[in-house]
Amino acid sequence: MTDQAELLPGTLDLLVLKAVSLGRLHGYGVLLRIQQISAGALQIQQGTLYPALYRLEHQGLIQSEWGISENNRRAKFYKLTDSGRQKLGEETSNWNRLSEAIRRALAATPQEVQ
Repeated sequence: MTDQAELLPGTLDLLVLKAVSLGRLHGYGVLLRIQQISAGALQIQQGTLYPALYRLEHQGLIQSEWGISENNRRAKFYKLTDSGRQKLGEETSNWNRLSEAIRRALAATPQEVQ
């Protein structure tokens, strides 16, 4: 059995926004940050990440600028916009409400529903 979790539909954008909120990152750095903050449980594929970065940038939730990576290569670095920070807060609240509702539903006992 693996310790990696399946990414639920609709959660990639939330994870990218969270990763970028923690500091300016290039694309591959976003992958590594998500892996780091999930203690290795979430592995995002590059083919999934880059379209998400493009989508979030075009929605005005992140912005990019070119810079030099730690291995001396030209890379696009991303940072959260004010709109992105607001969206992250809203989506985090939604996620917390949903996960709490699911937790309560899964903890239900036969005695509680009689």
